[in-house]
Amino acid sequence: MRLLLVLLTILGVCCSIPAAEAGSVIKRVKSRNVVRCGSIERMGLASEVKPGVWSGLNVDICRAIAAAVVGSPDRIEYHLYETPKNFDSVRNQQDDVYFLTGSEINTQNLAGSIVPGPTVFLESDAVMVASNSAAHHVSDLTEDSICFMIGSSVERSLTAYFDAIHKNWLRRAFSEEGEMSDTYNVQNCHAIAGEITTLAQMRLDSGINRLSSRILPESLTTFPVIAATPTEDAQWSAIVAWTVTTLINADRPQTQWYAGGAEAMPILAPQLGLDPNWQNRILASTGNYSKIFERNLGRGSVLKLDHRINANYINGGLFLAPFLE
Repeated sequence: MRLLLVLLTILGVCCSIPAAEAGSVIKRVKSRNVVRCGSIERMGLASEVKPGVWSGLNVDICRAIAAAVVGSPDRIEYHLYETPKNFDSVRNQQDDVYFLTGSEINTQNLAGSIVPGPTVFLESDAVMVASNSAAHHVSDLTEDSICFMIGSSVERSLTAYFDAIHKNWLRRAFSEEGEMSDTYNVQNCHAIAGEITTLAQMRLDSGINRLSSRILPESLTTFPVIAATPTEDAQWSAIVAWTVTTLINADRPQTQWYAGGAEAMPILAPQLGLDPNWQNRILASTGNYSKIFERNLGRGSVLKLDHRINANYINGGLFLAPFLE
């Protein structure tokens, strides 16, 4: 009996080794020659332009990872997590990179299925008003009506903001985004609140009255979108993290005091399976972080958002990654 137990233990160990090896993300990616990424849809971060054609900051970061690992930024597949069931691809570790917020991780119980990685975008809850509005700050909207989606984080943010300044505001809650947008466009509410990427998208549809709008400068709440990875492969998690680090650090200019561009933090790590030219290859494929932001969310895009907190630390923003001090 004792011998049988020893043999069964050895057999179990031997069987588990090939299974773990077969589940390695880096080997799986190289075998299929494609990087699979996913997120919920946010214009400027991830949206399908036409069937099979994707655009957005998340998408470009996925392309940068593909350029690093399989040599081409075009070797990607992107998936939207449109319903709770779609998040099964995260739970089952079917995709290679997941762009997630803390609330998505919490509500979908994903904490045990992912390795949290670097921040790729700082989303904000903000408020938008008509361009001819007298309001230049959220505090100017005291006693004005503000549209918002009921039960959303925006509702909590607005309540906390006005409670902090001890002023009142008029609530206009909606359960349908289209109805809320139409109500705002005919100015049956003075302002509209939502994620800043959503507001920028709504601003493009000015309604029957051709309403022109602007987003107020305050962020009610700011929260990160992170690049998470499956728990099964630390090597893969390191590659994703160093890719995002390279994009952020490439914003740093070359000076007499410190290195810039790809040399701001050269990553020579053959043990990760990356060739010596991988950082230059991703920057040639996608550009640095600020260029990715500019064409997807900034002045080079239809959304026309300012970099604000999504600028590099050296330019007054909050983005900072390890670099050669």
